[in-house]
Amino acid sequence: MPKKVHKLGLFGLGAFGRLIVRHLSPYFDIRAYDPSPEARAYAKRHNVELVSLEEAAANKIVILATPIRTLKALAEQIAPHVPLNALVIDVGSVKVNPAQWLTDALPKSVCVLCTHPLFGPQSARYGIHNMEIVVCPVRVRHLPPIVKFLEKTLDLKVSVTTPEVHDRALAAVQGLTHLIAKVLNGMGPLPTEHTTRSYDLLMQGVGLVSGDSDELFMSIERDNPFAAEIRKRFFHEIDSLRTRLENGHGAKA
Repeated sequence: MPKKVHKLGLFGLGAFGRLIVRHLSPYFDIRAYDPSPEARAYAKRHNVELVSLEEAAANKIVILATPIRTLKALAEQIAPHVPLNALVIDVGSVKVNPAQWLTDALPKSVCVLCTHPLFGPQSARYGIHNMEIVVCPVRVRHLPPIVKFLEKTLDLKVSVTTPEVHDRALAAVQGLTHLIAKVLNGMGPLPTEHTTRSYDLLMQGVGLVSGDSDELFMSIERDNPFAAEIRKRFFHEIDSLRTRLENGHGAKA
């Protein structure tokens, strides 16, 4: 097992926080903060050290794996306790607003790295080999060692971009996927016999996100500043198609 040379403060032991523990505990001594009863039970079963908010923040590396709605207030809470030259990382699904909140709240001596692992507990249940993580170096002094760790140690594909470019792309990539999955789940149960390959692939995609929380869905749709326009275009196309079908029009010109 690799020698653990750094302590890591982790905020949040929800589904993604637990995925972080699974893949980073071989390399870091993880000190977690999450006051929920579920977190206490998980920490006891998996030998994770639970500490106070102040103790979790007082590490050279801090990962924020909490819901986006809590991120601004959390950044303000930990700001007085994060040490000089620490690295604070978020792992949420949107980046523009979190990047602004973190840079506003945290001291200028603290590095800010916004990331979005393009996988979750469902898609990564068999491992994270060759999966992609988006990295937005908002205020980072030494990016190459971080990228090297992600690529060489965790075996991830790393894409470096800006928060705005990320959110514009994910407004469609995640926004549409979760929107369609939400609709199809609401129509269930759907057939599992006499299916086509295209149907099976569609339902496989739905299955990858069906276990995600409603809070994550709302965050993807509401906290991404570019998602509303994508939804507007999507619903316009649906309405246009419904009009053609109900009015008996022929093929669209």
